[in-house]
Amino acid sequence: MAEAESNFPRRFDENLPCRGIIQARTTRIAAVAIAPARHFYDRLLDPATVAVFGASDRPGSAGQQVFSNLRAAGYRGRLLAINPRHEKIQGEQAWPDLDHADGTVDLAVVVSPSRTVADVLEQCGRHGVPAALVLSADLTEGRGRTRQKIIAAARKQGVRLLGPNAFGLIRPASGLNASRNRNPVGDGELALVSQSGAMCAALLDWAESEGIGFSSVISLGASADADYGEVLEFLASDRRTRSILLYLENVTEARALLTGLRVAARSRPVIVIKPGRHDEIRTSGPSRSGPMVSSDDVFEAALERTGAVRAITVNQMFSAARLLAGKQRAGGSRLAIIANACAPALMAADRAMDLGVDLVRLAPETLTRLERTRQAPCEGNNPLILSPAAGPSDFSAALTAALAEGTVDAAIVMATPQGNADLTAIARACAEQALQQAKPVLGCWLGAASVAEARACFANAGLPHFRTPEAAVEAFWQLAAYQRNQRLLLQVPGPLTDRKPAAVARAREVVHAALAQGRDRLNAMECRAVLEAFHIPVTPLGRAKNRTEARALGERFGFPVVMKIDSSDVPSKSAIGGVRLGINSEQQLDRAWQELVESLERHAPQARLDGITVEPMHSSHFGRELMIGLLGDPVFGPVVCFGSGGNSSEVLRDRTVALPPLNEFIIDNMIRRTRIAPMLKRFQNMPAIDEHALSRVLLRVSEMACELPEITDLDINPLIADERGLVAVDVRISIATARPGPRYHHMAIHPYPADLVGTFELADGRELLIRPIRPEDAALEQAFVRNLSERSRYFRFLQHLRELSPAMLARFTQIDYDREMALIAIHRPDSGEEFQVGVARYVLDPDGNSCEFALTVADDWQGLGLGHHLMQCLMRVARERGAERIYGEVLSENHHMLDLMQRLNFAIHSSPDDPELKRVERLLVD
Repeated sequence: MAEAESNFPRRFDENLPCRGIIQARTTRIAAVAIAPARHFYDRLLDPATVAVFGASDRPGSAGQQVFSNLRAAGYRGRLLAINPRHEKIQGEQAWPDLDHADGTVDLAVVVSPSRTVADVLEQCGRHGVPAALVLSADLTEGRGRTRQKIIAAARKQGVRLLGPNAFGLIRPASGLNASRNRNPVGDGELALVSQSGAMCAALLDWAESEGIGFSSVISLGASADADYGEVLEFLASDRRTRSILLYLENVTEARALLTGLRVAARSRPVIVIKPGRHDEIRTSGPSRSGPMVSSDDVFEAALERTGAVRAITVNQMFSAARLLAGKQRAGGSRLAIIANACAPALMAADRAMDLGVDLVRLAPETLTRLERTRQAPCEGNNPLILSPAAGPSDFSAALTAALAEGTVDAAIVMATPQGNADLTAIARACAEQALQQAKPVLGCWLGAASVAEARACFANAGLPHFRTPEAAVEAFWQLAAYQRNQRLLLQVPGPLTDRKPAAVARAREVVHAALAQGRDRLNAMECRAVLEAFHIPVTPLGRAKNRTEARALGERFGFPVVMKIDSSDVPSKSAIGGVRLGINSEQQLDRAWQELVESLERHAPQARLDGITVEPMHSSHFGRELMIGLLGDPVFGPVVCFGSGGNSSEVLRDRTVALPPLNEFIIDNMIRRTRIAPMLKRFQNMPAIDEHALSRVLLRVSEMACELPEITDLDINPLIADERGLVAVDVRISIATARPGPRYHHMAIHPYPADLVGTFELADGRELLIRPIRPEDAALEQAFVRNLSERSRYFRFLQHLRELSPAMLARFTQIDYDREMALIAIHRPDSGEEFQVGVARYVLDPDGNSCEFALTVADDWQGLGLGHHLMQCLMRVARERGAERIYGEVLSENHHMLDLMQRLNFAIHSSPDDPELKRVERLLVD
């Protein structure tokens, strides 16, 4: 009988039961069954007993408000009031401390003065309280020592900490309102996570007026212990949550945030709102690319890679949540607008153009069929303006015709109350038609009382509807962005291309030699050497120490030539007049030499002159000047930017950015969003540039970002592109000593670990490919599970399951390589398609020190050493990622798995929770 993957990791898969044991014949190695501990936020949001430290009767006090909120919300658990000064609080018995209270406590809510919080946490630790929510405020920078004392006390006592200065926790379904919010919060399917307590209060007040409920409200406060990543991972598996709203102000742990977002966005829409969009980034060195890329550009690029979508306003945030929580999805950003009035339709069209939504032209035959109902004075192709007298059948016909076109991805129908138009009947007809369509249909009913029933028609049908043209267009824009970002989420490129290998070691030697000399910039020759190591075409270059050497270089290259000051002390040669173009003779060369030396002495007298470079003047009749850059963001690490180049680049500010690693899909998305993109195609008498060559250069720069963390800033400008290829004409590189850590720790997104790809020869001589799983392996994983016997699948999933659901499949194949790993074994027969025969996976615990594992080998491939090899590979990777311990649980009757664990030096213990289970674990470090 085949074995199946264990029920691991359950805490991330809402489709799996909370606990289950996999059984298999003991004549074969069976999968490990793992029963993970209850999640930290399970304890926080569904506690059996809550103790409020600082509970009070004093009107207006935080202790009075929080204790009242818990009682008013209908909290069904045991509620303890802790206050040494009172015997009763709000009619309830008060306890002086936990020493005098009976029973265990799951959650401590602390509203006592900040000076007492550390003592409270020590008391919680003595009584085994697992989690504390600290609402106590007045922990300003001037009281930093108090805050540090609180954090130290929590860590020493092993108490998980939310806060200090948190707004609170709200779980309406559990009757938990451990917050200072004064208004009741309705139950719903939205989860709200906010860094700001003030914004939490405002959003909850706004939501109450709109009738919006929440599954959870979580405010992190000062985030001393809990972080966004952990919250988002919990919500990704929370059955009560269908979509997540995240309000961010500051990002400190980029990788943890992006990991959490990627996990959550695989199964639930995540909408993010972040203010401060106009702050400029601080780069580590001067650059023509850096100052023109804002910190918000970088945040936007990071968010795109998580599968989440961004909202700019609060209205957009809730509109996106409502829209994305439904089943409507857009295949692209091409929109049709259908209206019975010109003015609102044109307002919608204007907003669409602002946002880059494509208003495609409808086919002539479509317009011909609808000629009778179209309004002559405003008969634009798209928006499609119907007559004020258009009725339900006219709207239905127009909607059907527009959505039937392959160039249309979605439609907005909007109507205003004019004439005898029956808007309710129109809405009903459009809703009926929309429910039969695979493409999204959004409604916009302008007015108030006269369109209330029309809005109700769409609401009852579960269709999105909006009050203004702009809101409807913005909602579709977010829907299209969500789908685009979901596709970007699936991109897991490796650090290196599969083309000619880069000479990484040689480039690293150049950089380290410059750092050893105490320099923070490479000179012109070194910059060229680094680019050549990564196979980026550059113009030939020579450096002259005197005029004689310069003349010799001019003769070797042939006139015309370009001369530039070469000084690592000068960040921008052009800024001090340090460049001379089009030098056609030795006389001009001598004059240029003198001018360059004088310019350096005048503008940068302290700068050291390493020499003057000479290079041939590159000419291209059809060339376009581009810029490719690499800059170091203080939060998200290396960022690749692309756009128009040349001297006008600082004025045009035409830039797009993306977080490495890149691949062709991401690069195509970058290029298409620049204003220069149309100029790279064929236009007028100019042929299209070699876009494959451009893609290769961007891939190579992505490689540099991955493999050379010492590069803090790179600027290739101009990069001349034409139909023959590309060549880098000028380049600058700034460097700094890299922060120590594991490979790729400097990147916000971990590349596909291509270095883990290898082969394994079985005992019978057959060879298997061993490699980390990828999102595109979904079909292999599905077939692997589908081909298991019915009994194996039942023991694996504790239900009669033929195949994995889409959510389960995504969870198994779309992993974050920074904190988890799944190594699959692939058999590639000489004839036929490859197929999966085994998998080993682990996921790091939140502490990062230990990990759970699972192992599966198909029955026909057992007994050949594959399970032993996969486990050895998995443990090596876990050790390299910083894990100190690996563990799992095995059925007591599964002797062959236990034998394997013994051979791998695992300690085996009886499980205290289940006599049928054995706990297996071993240290990964000496």
